[in-house]
Amino acid sequence: MQTHTVTTPVGRRPMTLALVKVQLDAAEIPAGKSAQKWKVFRDACEARSLLGVQDRSLAVLNALLTFYPHNDLTEERGLVVFPSNAQLSIRAHGIAGTTLRRHLAALVDAGLISRKDSPNGKRYAHRDRSGEVENAFGFSLAPLLARAEELAQMAQEVAEIRRRYLMTKEALSTCRRDVRKLISAAVEEGQDGDWPALEDRYRGLAATIPRSSTTGDLQPLLEEMEMLRDEVVNCLKSQIDLKKTNANDVHYDHHKQNSNTESINELEPSFETQQAATPVAEPQPVQPAVRPEPPKAFPLGMVLKACPDIADYGPGGAISSWRELMTAAVVVRSMLGVSPSAYQEACEVLGPENAAVAVACILERAGHINSPGGYLRDLTRRAARGEFSLGPMLMALMRTGGPARRAAS
Repeated sequence: MQTHTVTTPVGRRPMTLALVKVQLDAAEIPAGKSAQKWKVFRDACEARSLLGVQDRSLAVLNALLTFYPHNDLTEERGLVVFPSNAQLSIRAHGIAGTTLRRHLAALVDAGLISRKDSPNGKRYAHRDRSGEVENAFGFSLAPLLARAEELAQMAQEVAEIRRRYLMTKEALSTCRRDVRKLISAAVEEGQDGDWPALEDRYRGLAATIPRSSTTGDLQPLLEEMEMLRDEVVNCLKSQIDLKKTNANDVHYDHHKQNSNTESINELEPSFETQQAATPVAEPQPVQPAVRPEPPKAFPLGMVLKACPDIADYGPGGAISSWRELMTAAVVVRSMLGVSPSAYQEACEVLGPENAAVAVACILERAGHINSPGGYLRDLTRRAARGEFSLGPMLMALMRTGGPARRAAS
């Protein structure tokens, strides 16, 4: 067994108190202590970020360990290896000499190895008559043995940091997907709500996610994204509750109407049998039922935000109502060369308001559409088969920066 003493480096390399501490800690290794060298090496690789060493430095450490002939690090068998730079470079995958010396110094500074220099700086060993090493000069692996438990704890700490980071990153990705799809579903199905503002908030949060991040960077963004998701869900929940209430009211009204036992169907036979005997008062003229206004599938503000170019064709260069939007759509339809029959068919299938929205979308992408009339007919046929909805088209225009193009022009 070799006796531990504090040694200083040869040549112009300075001695520091940190190097003294590493050698003193290695001198206090308990008797009989041993550690599996490759397990210690794996722990050092896991704790690389905490140790502040690069992967090339760990490759050099791996090469040094290959010169230690035993699998377990123990003081009884000696802990000094003494390969030449040429041999070490070969086992470190041909690393250059200057690079090798730099990474050896990094390992020493990190407290993973220590130098035991000879008087002339050469690396060699003195052997006894039986061939056993009595004293060796080179690199001591004693710091690895002394810090085996510390390196294992550091590796576990790094693994826990990585686990928390992955969980936070996965939660943020899931939350982003939820918000994105919930807003798209609400817009596509025409739910009431300030969906453009929520979309802008989502895009603002997504833009602040850094490419290289830590758990501390992602946690505040996750909390804000979860708050946005809760707000979207609450908006949709209120819409669902409102629809349930309206459905119950309609069901109750129908129930009251059906409870009337003197329906017109039951009175018709009696009217026919008594027509000749009893004069009947002249029936009052029936007022024609007022056709309800078709519901607006999307907020007008959202349509104008996604398709700002249509506003130039409104009265006075602005649009403030659905009627003005439909009037502007007729002008744009003629300008784009869309036939009256194609536009009429779109109005019948999509409704007048949605047909005007479709024309506004086509105007926004006029530079990419060869035949606006044929494109509108194709959208109409797909909508009739239930294969097309204006919601995704509007959201796509909002994401591609319709307002930004408008401001730039």
